[in-house]
Amino acid sequence: MQETLASVLRRIAPRLLRIVKAVSRIEKSALLALACVAGALFVFAELSDAVSEGETRQFDEYVLRLLRTDGALHDPIGPRWFELMVGDFTALGGIGVLTALTLAVIGFLVLVRKHHLALLLAVSVGGGTLLSSIFKWVFARPRPDLVPHLSEVSSMSFPSGHAMLAAVVYLTIGVLLARAYADVRVKLYLLTIAALITIVVGLSRIYLGVHWPTDVLAGWAVGAAWALFCWLVMLWLQSHGRVEPEGNGAAPPHRQ
Repeated sequence: MQETLASVLRRIAPRLLRIVKAVSRIEKSALLALACVAGALFVFAELSDAVSEGETRQFDEYVLRLLRTDGALHDPIGPRWFELMVGDFTALGGIGVLTALTLAVIGFLVLVRKHHLALLLAVSVGGGTLLSSIFKWVFARPRPDLVPHLSEVSSMSFPSGHAMLAAVVYLTIGVLLARAYADVRVKLYLLTIAALITIVVGLSRIYLGVHWPTDVLAGWAVGAAWALFCWLVMLWLQSHGRVEPEGNGAAPPHRQ
């Protein structure tokens, strides 16, 4: 089942290339985004194969041991305040925080009459959540047994749901916010912040011992691929007049 899924993911890349001409007419950067989607899916496929064959066990254990005090696998490196801070960071990728943030942004988009973007965000996050659950069920990888878990967990391990959904939510919201501004510096700032939050959430899962490093790498890969794919869909819909065009960051004029 796992090998078949990896093969399917590899076949997606050539099929995606067939829409390059249509997408590249919308925005030149769409070609780069499409290449990133294909690359991320390839990384996920390779990781899934390696995990299913047990080839990543040595690497996973090595990284987890690096984050523990010598001779005391129950004790993470760093002072107590740092461990508590990492717990705060990991909450940024929790279902509660991501759901609240998504609903808040959807509400804002509805208020500024960006109804199609609001729907697209809901579909992106909902679809990402469904994909995460499906992948966990397919691979059914147990949580790390090398070190104690410093956070409560109940689902399977591969891919990391926190890492994947953080990538989906924060990158998608970052792209939506960046669309409102023409200044490239503002766009880069917003996307950089979204990427940094995604990275911090994933690293926190490894530090807390609730995920193998390859779980997080896979979560980042497939989450980023899904977010970029949704962005490409948005560009296509925008070119057909079904999604509101980019704004200039200014407040809409008041209607009498």
